[in-house]
Amino acid sequence: MEATIEVSGLRKRYGPTVALDGMTFTVAPGKVTGFVGPNGAGKSTTMRVILGLDSVDEGHALVGGRPYRSLRHPLRQVGSLLDASALQPSRTGRNHLLWLAHSQGLGARRVDEVAERVGLTSAIRRKAGGYSLGMRQRLGIAAALLGDPPVLVLDEPVNGMDPEGIRWVRGFLRALAAEGRAVLVSSHLMSELQDTADHVVIAGRGKVIADVGVAELIEAASGARVTVRTSDRTAAMTVLARAGATVAVTATDTLTVSGLSGERVVALLGEDSVPFSEVSAHRASLEEAYMELTRDAVEFHAAGDAR
Repeated sequence: MEATIEVSGLRKRYGPTVALDGMTFTVAPGKVTGFVGPNGAGKSTTMRVILGLDSVDEGHALVGGRPYRSLRHPLRQVGSLLDASALQPSRTGRNHLLWLAHSQGLGARRVDEVAERVGLTSAIRRKAGGYSLGMRQRLGIAAALLGDPPVLVLDEPVNGMDPEGIRWVRGFLRALAAEGRAVLVSSHLMSELQDTADHVVIAGRGKVIADVGVAELIEAASGARVTVRTSDRTAAMTVLARAGATVAVTATDTLTVSGLSGERVVALLGEDSVPFSEVSAHRASLEEAYMELTRDAVEFHAAGDAR
């Protein structure tokens, strides 16, 4: 089976509400693709459509070229985690996995393999109702891996994780993609996707507003801007603004400068003896790029939020 997800022209209404408005993107093998967007963007609905849990008015979603509902042994072809709390709390973690494994013709050995791979071996015989949310996330990831699928769909897999757990998920997802799998991960933590995803699909109001490589997106958002660190912010702003630059304060000792090259900034500060400890090309964060792209796609703004 080809390790791809193809989402094409999805349209769906709930009464007067448009949930999906032509959602279209492809998740390629060998990459972690981040799926992000503000509340109401259509992410959850799209993931449910991919997994055959929701129908659409128009369009289609294919896993390895086929609709999910036509897959004979779905866990062997696509693994998913949509809700880490969707388990029987009185059942042990191991029995939860055994139940899923038996439904797909898989044995106990595979259950123990995936439990070890996600770091749950010591807790696997405890009742899942006593698991922390982070442990439930690991159990959910183990369930997604049972059939050794070429495609993975994970909704907010780091939710409830401690910092060590977040680091583990980040490396684990990269390792899964390096094995040639197509990995689709929804998240609201842009900082984690910046260190994890190779590609990002940004949704807004039921459609795709960006479908781009993370490095390319960050480069575009960075623009021709320069970061300046100085102990005399006022003097630096005066000198640079006088030369025609647009200057923004980003921290007590840090400015972001547009309209001048780094070399020109250094020369101007030097001519006026303005102290500085750093002049470098500005590197935008994925969060900055995301906020810029979704500014007009956010469904609800706080009162007085002019951003």
